[in-house]
Amino acid sequence: MTEHSDRHHERFHYSEDDVQREVTELEAKSATAARIFDLRRIIGGLFVVYGIIVTITGITDSQSAIDKAQGVNINLWTGIGMLLLGIFFLAWLKLRPTPPPLPPQGPADEERAG
Repeated sequence: MTEHSDRHHERFHYSEDDVQREVTELEAKSATAARIFDLRRIIGGLFVVYGIIVTITGITDSQSAIDKAQGVNINLWTGIGMLLLGIFFLAWLKLRPTPPPLPPQGPADEERAG
């Protein structure tokens, strides 16, 4: 029984370099996931899509629908506003991207620095 467990541990023994490489890869994946799921991207994308839909609805509205809104083509103006807001969020994301996370300060880092 102990021989089997010794072989099991030998097979899964990782060096410090292996662990560090794995941690670096996971940090890179985490940073990528943070950029992909940035709320500005989601909010901006949704506002652009809905803005396009509402703007098209406003362009194709009949005169009776406009008259119901006291002569204001509310769908057109709301759609344009939504488009502008969505473009603002996407431009903000492009101009000010999420910075990559700072590497954690562990005891090994402090020993190298000192």
